Amino acid sequence: MAVVRLEVADGVGTIRLDRPKVNALNAELTAELRDAALEASRRADVHAVVIYGGERVFAAGADIKEMAAQGRAAMANWGTELTETFELVARIPKPVFAAVTGYALGGGLELALCADFRILADNAKVGQPEILLGVIPGAGGTQRLPRLVGPARAKELVFSGRQVGAEEALAIGLADAVVPAAEVYAEAVRRAKQYVDGPALALAAAKRAIDDGLETGLSEALRLETGLFVGLFGTEDQKNGMESFQQHGPGKAKFTGR
Repeated sequence: MAVVRLEVADGVGTIRLDRPKVNALNAELTAELRDAALEASRRADVHAVVIYGGERVFAAGADIKEMAAQGRAAMANWGTELTETFELVARIPKPVFAAVTGYALGGGLELALCADFRILADNAKVGQPEILLGVIPGAGGTQRLPRLVGPARAKELVFSGRQVGAEEALAIGLADAVVPAAEVYAEAVRRAKQYVDGPALALAAAKRAIDDGLETGLSEALRLETGLFVGLFGTEDQKNGMESFQQHGPGKAKFTGR
């Protein structure tokens, strides 16, 4: 039985983690998550994505029992596969929301950090507790977290390994919204649907410009932005958007994604 599946409805693709009891990350889940990310990226009927672990828990980190039995070589292989898989999730060229219930710890938080936006349940707990096991985050926690909340806050969280509640996560920019636990998935889907009828090529270009631009100097990033901007001219969406603006004003265009 699959532990990750892609479910599509009304333009929103839900990447559903389903490895009882706590969606612990292992080689099987990693491989299936990779397939789901690639499928969500290429499917024309998927315009936005929600990553969801179910009503009880998002993902409580790596499978420690499985990990503890591995040697350095095995961990090097799996660690590389996990990091590459998370990069594929981060590179999905569509708006991505993490709907976080219960715990998102260790690799679970690292997965949530790959999303563009994080919606947390009011009882959610997130953190990078790897230091308490004598190791450090190994799939983006020391890199994506400081880019999101700043280096000092990230160091405090990584150095201490403490768990952060939903309201604190919101206050430091780790969460984008906090809602009652029963509403997390519905709220993530509601927000994702805002982009379903948007200009898909422009949204993908905007995401790439921001994400890749943050990894370069300003001058190079500006050149990237200009190239992506110019590349959208001649698309159906650009023509429709500008014609509609001239004829009907802003916000009335019908986009095709081409």
